[in-house]
Amino acid sequence: MSLRLEEIDWQPTPMGEISLRRRRHPVSAEDVYEVKLGDEFLMSSLFTAGEIALAELALAQLPDADMDVAVGGLGLGYTAQAALDDPRVRSLTVIDALAEVIGWHRRHLVPLGARLTSDDRCRLVHGDFFALAADPRGLDPEEPGRRFHAILLDVDHSPRHVLHPRHAALYQPAGLRALAAHLHPGGVFALWSNDPPDEQFTSALTEVFARAEARVVAFDNPLQGGTSTNTVYLAGKAPTRSHCHTSKEPTVEGVNEGAEKHT
Repeated sequence: MSLRLEEIDWQPTPMGEISLRRRRHPVSAEDVYEVKLGDEFLMSSLFTAGEIALAELALAQLPDADMDVAVGGLGLGYTAQAALDDPRVRSLTVIDALAEVIGWHRRHLVPLGARLTSDDRCRLVHGDFFALAADPRGLDPEEPGRRFHAILLDVDHSPRHVLHPRHAALYQPAGLRALAAHLHPGGVFALWSNDPPDEQFTSALTEVFARAEARVVAFDNPLQGGTSTNTVYLAGKAPTRSHCHTSKEPTVEGVNEGAEKHT
C-alpha cells in the first residue's frame, strides 16, 4: 500500500523553506505529521518520546510548586504539552523563531495546536531564543529580567549540529552562563540532542552549573528497525539553602516508551 502524502503548508523563512506535511501510516492508518526545513527533516509526530522525556526529566528534578517554565523551540508541541501535563506548572513561555510554526498551532493545523492555544498557562512567543538567552533582559520580552524554574531547549540537532551558525555560541561556557542567569536558584536547564552523549559539552555544562549529566533515552524505531537513542542533558543551578531538597525522578525507562521525532 503506497503512502498518501499531503503538503498542508509551505512558507519561505529566513532559515529556508519550511513545510508541514501529513502522510498516512501504512500499518496503523494514522496520520503522521512531518516538518521539513529545506530538504532536511526536522521532526515527525511518529517519534515523540525524546521531546516528552525532555520535559519530564527536567521537571522531575524540581521540588517547586507554581513553576514558570520556558521552552526554546515549539515544533509540533510535544515538549510544551508534556510540561503542561505537570500540574505544578503555572506558566509556560514557548519561544520559536519561525512565526509560521506558531501559526500552524494557532490555526490548529497540527494535532496539539488546539490544546496548547486553549491553555491559559501557555503563551507562544515569536522570537530568537538564542538572542534572548544572550540578552541580560532575558527570555520574556514582556517582562525584562524574568527568571524561570526550568528552561528546556529543543531547536538544534545537537550542540555540534546546529541549524544556524549563530546558535553555536550558546553551547560554550560563556553562552551557558548567560542562559543560567535567567534561571532561579536551583533551576534546571535541559537540552535535547539527536547525538550520543558528548563529553566536551557535558564538561562545558559542569563549568557553569552545580551539576550536569547526560541521559540516554531509548525508543523503538519502526522505520529503521530495532532501537534508537537520543540524549537529554540536565544541568542544575546551585540552590539557595532554603531550596536544598531532594526530588524524586522517573527512571529513564519510565519515559522511553514510544518513539522520537528525528530519524
